[in-house]
Amino acid sequence: MLDLFASLKKAGLGAALGVLFGISLPGQTAQAANPLELNFGLFGPSYEGRVAPCESALGTITNQFWEKESTFWNSDLRITAYGEIRETAFRPWQSDNIPRRYCSAEAMLSDGKIRTVHYSIIEDGGFAGFGQGVEWCVVGLDRDWAYNPRCKAARP
Repeated sequence: MLDLFASLKKAGLGAALGVLFGISLPGQTAQAANPLELNFGLFGPSYEGRVAPCESALGTITNQFWEKESTFWNSDLRITAYGEIRETAFRPWQSDNIPRRYCSAEAMLSDGKIRTVHYSIIEDGGFAGFGQGVEWCVVGLDRDWAYNPRCKAARP
């Protein structure tokens, strides 16, 4: 019991000395940014909201789907046709976010099944920020569960 009180006294004394030492040090005042720290001369995407229509991403989705299925899942599945292509949302959040067009379509696969594809077209979302980027998910074939459940994370 004496050891407990002795350790509490030491801890209390150390904390009190720490607070006293912190108060006694002079604080450094804040200064404005110098001209080199200002945002002039910086460049980057301006995000003007110029996003391609839903139909423009279908070729990319077809190629990427075939590559993913053949390379990673050793599958012969391919997307053979699309139908009922529709926009589900455009910039659904605040205007300061990266512009995206959300779309859905029905895809006919080489196994004869029709599956829904949810995808988004992203302004300046391509490789290294150049060009339009596309993120997509085929319902029922999200084998790595990147957009689970049922491609919910690929929708707005």
